[in-house]
Amino acid sequence: MLSPLVFANGHDMLTHDIAARLEALFSQRGFAEPSVSELKAAADVSLRTLYRHFPSKESMVIGALQHRHERYLAFLEDDVPAQGAGALSHLYQRLAHWMQHEAPNGCMSVNALAAFPDNTDVRDTVLRHKREILQWLGDRSGQPTLATELFLIHEGASSAWLVLGRDAIDAARSATLTLLGESGT
Repeated sequence: MLSPLVFANGHDMLTHDIAARLEALFSQRGFAEPSVSELKAAADVSLRTLYRHFPSKESMVIGALQHRHERYLAFLEDDVPAQGAGALSHLYQRLAHWMQHEAPNGCMSVNALAAFPDNTDVRDTVLRHKREILQWLGDRSGQPTLATELFLIHEGASSAWLVLGRDAIDAARSATLTLLGESGT
């Protein structure tokens, strides 16, 4: 089982709740637009409390990304078959739902890298998320030697969602089953 990311300043309930609210705001509005007052309002805490838990905008972004990472892995694991093509077919059903309902502006991790290209902490958080997805794909496929190829298909589907919608997910599922030597049924 993959280990969840741990918040740098502890993982108490208030930190978790603030991170969840910030995740929702950043997912909807991106990273550049929200002002400090909007971040405070979204977090539903005082400015002092917000900064006590996340002392900078970058730390708020990292907290939101860590929270999203944990949610995404739990979302993928929900009712997933143990291993093999069935697990990855399940992944694409889940990914379609995630993109439609949770990622209206594309992959939040990729968007964070674009917004903070020189921030090593943001980069490290995103890289850890991506590495754990790559590992999850290798583990769940039962073919860890294909993890990189499966990761590229997964990332391509989530990136192409904005342009192709459900067709991106269907094509990714088909390519994955072909790679695994399974039929498309």
